Amino acid sequence: MPSIIDQAEDVLQALKLANRAFNASYPGPSPHRQPVHTVYGGAHLFRWDTSVRLGQAARQTFASYGSDPLRFAHGIGLVGGAGSERNTAGLQARFEQDAEALRREQPAAWLAFAVHERVTQKLEREPVEDYRIDFEDGFGARSDAEEDAAAEAAAREVARGMAERSLPPFIGIRIKCFNEEWTRRSARTLELFLGTLLAETGGTLPEQFLITLPKVTLPEQPRALVRLLELLEHRHQLPPGRLPLEIMVELTQAVLGPDGRSPLPELLRACQGRCFGAHLGTYDFTASCDITAAYQAMRHPLCDLAKGMMVLAYAGTGIFLSDGATNVMPIAPHRASPDGEPLSEAQVAENDAAMYSAWRLYQGNVRHSLEGAFYQGWDLHPAQLPVRYAATYAFFLEGLAPAAERLRNFIQKAAQATLVGDVFDDAATGQGLLNYFVRAFHCGAITERELGETGLTLDEFRLRSFTKILDGRRARS
Repeated sequence: MPSIIDQAEDVLQALKLANRAFNASYPGPSPHRQPVHTVYGGAHLFRWDTSVRLGQAARQTFASYGSDPLRFAHGIGLVGGAGSERNTAGLQARFEQDAEALRREQPAAWLAFAVHERVTQKLEREPVEDYRIDFEDGFGARSDAEEDAAAEAAAREVARGMAERSLPPFIGIRIKCFNEEWTRRSARTLELFLGTLLAETGGTLPEQFLITLPKVTLPEQPRALVRLLELLEHRHQLPPGRLPLEIMVELTQAVLGPDGRSPLPELLRACQGRCFGAHLGTYDFTASCDITAAYQAMRHPLCDLAKGMMVLAYAGTGIFLSDGATNVMPIAPHRASPDGEPLSEAQVAENDAAMYSAWRLYQGNVRHSLEGAFYQGWDLHPAQLPVRYAATYAFFLEGLAPAAERLRNFIQKAAQATLVGDVFDDAATGQGLLNYFVRAFHCGAITERELGETGLTLDEFRLRSFTKILDGRRARS
């Protein structure tokens, strides 16, 4: 009797092709680093040292309002109990002498000091991870001559930043949208900027250079951008695919089409493998939902719906997701007078109240994004940077010990399901735990020593694949 495999050979071959197509569409986590934020500013304001100056301003604000680790953690809403402790000096000494003991005995205090220490280091080392030179909302509608000049000037500033090594790890431009009104203007800005930059640098781009397309509604828009990028790569003798892009989801039509289907998967396919990430534009999106300005906010239910749709559409595709910005700025209302007269006690108190109120709102928004699998967001002001890192680091540090134990047990049992405490792990969870540590390490939340608590080496973490780690261990065995 013939085997059913032989009898169904045509069906199995068709299934094989379908499985391969599925795997091509959903390759899994990206091997690239994802920045935790994108800072953006008008193209006319960008200078070669913009990121340096943003870091200086962030450090100054952190020194003024975040110098006390306990007060800072309590004030921005990271911890409760530690904020009531006023023995900062004593706890600081304990943290420096035996941080592990403090973590066991007073975890909230440990978290406050650990976050503060790492934020301090991050603001010194790499205060800005990603910057977008903006020719859209941050630049506005100007004459063609003005935008032409701004595109060329910004490109020259990027070239100088490359020479001075002052650029952040990621940088790029946001062009205007590809609707009927702005497409040609947007294409000209892209052409001028890249042409000027490559001429200034002898054909070299920043290592992580991105082009952001806003207000995407039709697959023809990213498809047209891909064609323009192909032409520019050919003109400037760049490798194919050297110019990656990002799309911004800012209108309801990008989430739900007229046929009742989500256009999101088709928008990604139209990028033809060039898409690095997808960003939700909070305020344009909520405005397109006819939500009044007073209620346009990152935690609006319709923003959560849109982000949920983005997660469902793009999970497993390898592109990164980014949330929007908090538009309530942490700015103190009172400044010292030019003649050196100090602020009154009432003015100091008002400054403190304004800063911590804005910081608490912002920290809550960042935390909400992280819990929803949006590990990146947009920042508008240097005073937001300390809290961006604090919220992100706290998110990862809170679960460090149990996550390390779970991953260590999972690896040791070679991908067999295991029970650790009352949490049951499966293979998907193993990759999820690995992703947790990769993200935490890349952003500076955890150290190489803390990576070692998982039982994995740094080289194994760089594989970013649970399956590859196990294959490597089996091969060595």
